[in-house]
Amino acid sequence: MNDLTNTPRPGSETPRAPRQRKPDWIRVRAPVSKEYHETRKLMRDLSLNTVCEEAACPNIGECWSKKHATVMILGDVCTRACAFCNVKTGMPRMVDPMEPQNTAVAAAEMGLKHIVITSVDRDDLPDGGASQFVKVIEALRRETPDTTIEILTPDFRNKMRPAVEAICEAGPDVYNHNLETVPRLYPTIRPGARYYASLRLLEEVKSHDPLIFTKSGIMLGLGEERLEVHQVMDDMRSADVDFITMGQYLQPTPKHAKVEEFVTPRAFDAYGSIARAKGFLQVASSPLTRSSYHAGDDFAVMKAAREEKFAKVAGSSGGSAA
Repeated sequence: MNDLTNTPRPGSETPRAPRQRKPDWIRVRAPVSKEYHETRKLMRDLSLNTVCEEAACPNIGECWSKKHATVMILGDVCTRACAFCNVKTGMPRMVDPMEPQNTAVAAAEMGLKHIVITSVDRDDLPDGGASQFVKVIEALRRETPDTTIEILTPDFRNKMRPAVEAICEAGPDVYNHNLETVPRLYPTIRPGARYYASLRLLEEVKSHDPLIFTKSGIMLGLGEERLEVHQVMDDMRSADVDFITMGQYLQPTPKHAKVEEFVTPRAFDAYGSIARAKGFLQVASSPLTRSSYHAGDDFAVMKAAREEKFAKVAGSSGGSAA
């Protein structure tokens, strides 16, 4: 998938070193709040999957206590086997026709002002699952018209352009697709994907609708070099990406890619400063940052930053005309 995919292919397992002990800055409390359990029950009652659970997100306790959940559509089985992700790999089941409506019901029940929708990779489907994204967006627009919609899609391998066109026509507010890591590490970390294909997807979104906010993220701690991260930032800006997220990679199980480094909060702050200097409208850079972490608040900041930018341009144009 994009944010997170998983189990090594049979026969590909290699001995892994024991997982490193997490530093203090990456540890979080186990979820115990009443709101957390209410959110979990709602997801089960509506037969919805969440990336929060499937990817073992460290922020699940905080987010679910605020009734913020990232719905993962198209089932809970991915057709790819990325080395960093905890989502099951195999042959997926049939697409649930009730998933779009149930997602809209969940958004209404939780009173969401902003919702994030992601998915597993579905290379088995003729459109890669794009039509299900469209149906979910349409259901949300019907049932919760004031909710802003952020989607986090896979790369739609070999069917990217029609998939992106269809989804953009449905009108999400934010289109997210994660690059995940630096190009050098793709063969081992994201072998089913291609770095420049993902960049082209982000460019295609802006080409189809320049007003859709675009967003992408990478994980740190996989063995990337500092200048490689800077180059990814430049590549994103060349694709006119508005929002970059950078967070610490955490090894889900001993079978997954190991953590090469726990990047310090200070280093994340430095990366964030560089990203802001490169012109992103919004930057989220911290050990616990994930694609949908604080997504609603970040959307509001990004929207305000664009409006301020447009106002400056308009003011400058008006002044020179005078």
